[in-house]
Amino acid sequence: MLVTGVARHLGAQVAARLVADPRVERVIGVDLTAPPDELAPLLEGVDLHRVDLRNPEIARLLGDEGVQAVVHLAITTAVDYQSGGRGASKELNVIGTMQLLAACQQAPDLRKLVVRSSTAAYGASFRDPAVFTEDTEPREAPRGGFGRDVLDIEGYVRGFRRRCPDVVATVLRFAPFIGEHAGTRLNRYFALPVVPTVLGRDPRLQFIHVDDGLEVLHRAIVERHPGMYNVAGAGVLTLSQAIRRAGRVTFPVVEPGLSAVAGFAKSSGALDFSLDQLDLFVHGRVVDTTRLIEEFGFEPRSTAAAFDDFIRGAGFGPLGPHRVRAAERSILESIQRIRGTVEGDR
Repeated sequence: MLVTGVARHLGAQVAARLVADPRVERVIGVDLTAPPDELAPLLEGVDLHRVDLRNPEIARLLGDEGVQAVVHLAITTAVDYQSGGRGASKELNVIGTMQLLAACQQAPDLRKLVVRSSTAAYGASFRDPAVFTEDTEPREAPRGGFGRDVLDIEGYVRGFRRRCPDVVATVLRFAPFIGEHAGTRLNRYFALPVVPTVLGRDPRLQFIHVDDGLEVLHRAIVERHPGMYNVAGAGVLTLSQAIRRAGRVTFPVVEPGLSAVAGFAKSSGALDFSLDQLDLFVHGRVVDTTRLIEEFGFEPRSTAAAFDDFIRGAGFGPLGPHRVRAAERSILESIQRIRGTVEGDR
């Protein structure tokens, strides 16, 4: 089996689970960069290759190694401004996937393809239905680059299915991952001492615990589950409920002001918001997971349980008077910095 994206936590965890599975003979790990040292223990027993998916080398690797299953996790949700910004991220996501699928089409031994996608494909707008099913079309195209990328990627997978009907193709649309070791921007957002929100908005959110996401991925790889599936925890949390559970303080701003706060957070290095996340914090998103539960025989823990496990693991404490005063100071300092930036621009 070949796993892309092993230089990141999710890919390394999936590869480690496959190595430990007696049904899997060999695991090949592929990424553009070398895995960081902290992931080395997870990748013991994985045959690592530094390969750019946009390079023809990936086709040779699939053919020469007799790969029977490909797990495509090398889809980046963040923009790396030091590596070319949004254009480079789109090229890695979309062009990389297109070249990988072209290589898969030529692989004589390939029998299975599993692709990580996202519920960001549904977008987020005021026209959305209360609950998205896998058959629901987006009411509006996603504004964010990542959401548009996953729509393009899924389009390529549909084309691959038509050309290679003998290959079992599974697409997993994950809700935002949450968990102590998930290392996502959502984790960092809720870890802020003062959490910016949109005034008058309290969106409904769903999460998937990273451990449950790994279980779904593993079952998709070693079992036969063709098709597309929403992967999320049952139930919802409103944004205000999540912030209270995390013991944080909200910092409501008018909707246009959230972009300014996001720009300040990005420039200060505190957090890098994306348009996909900004829209999520305004409109929310809820998906139906009936198809996943019936097909996989597995039900992820609820959104509330996943979030509670995250805040326990992250060591978030109760909202006592000392933390309230610290939050108030942080809000005042943030307002002063934003005012100073605006006056400087004038």
